[in-house]
Amino acid sequence: MSRPSARKPAIIEIRIAEVNQLFNSLDPSPFPEKDLDQDAEEFIVSWATEEHRRSPFHLRIHLTKPANDPTARERITEAVHAFFAYRASITRRRLRRLLATGRSALIIGVLFLAACVLAADLLIPLAEGRPLMQIARESLIIGGWVAMWRPMEIFLYEWWPIRHERRVYDRLSVCDVEVVEPGAGS
Repeated sequence: MSRPSARKPAIIEIRIAEVNQLFNSLDPSPFPEKDLDQDAEEFIVSWATEEHRRSPFHLRIHLTKPANDPTARERITEAVHAFFAYRASITRRRLRRLLATGRSALIIGVLFLAACVLAADLLIPLAEGRPLMQIARESLIIGGWVAMWRPMEIFLYEWWPIRHERRVYDRLSVCDVEVVEPGAGS
């Protein structure tokens, strides 16, 4: 059985006048640890999010002015990789916190549901022929199930987008980065 060929890289192209536009001007960090400019990050991530989830990324940065630093290409690659690796680690922690919250909410929800069902069962003998007691009994059961809303929301819906976001950042943290300067072929 032959192995399927590797996917063609998804090319994300960004055009900027100079290297400094790629980075947050307020960030005092040295070059490799600098944050990307928020607009540049949003642009790159939005394009990356639209691509197939298994396609590798190739980030092509077009400069309209030549970089004055001969090591700019390597430093840009290093900075892009470091930035998205950092974002991936933050997203990984956010996912862990969400799942921990979900586990806590699940324990609380199950205990509360059990208490409500037990209390509702205690009302069975009192509820016959008494509409208000029947309403109280049903309200306890409904209240118990409502307590399960948050853990169900977390475990069924909330964690998927965060995991997808983390995977995009992971892939961007190892993407090929190409810097195209004026006069160079595209």
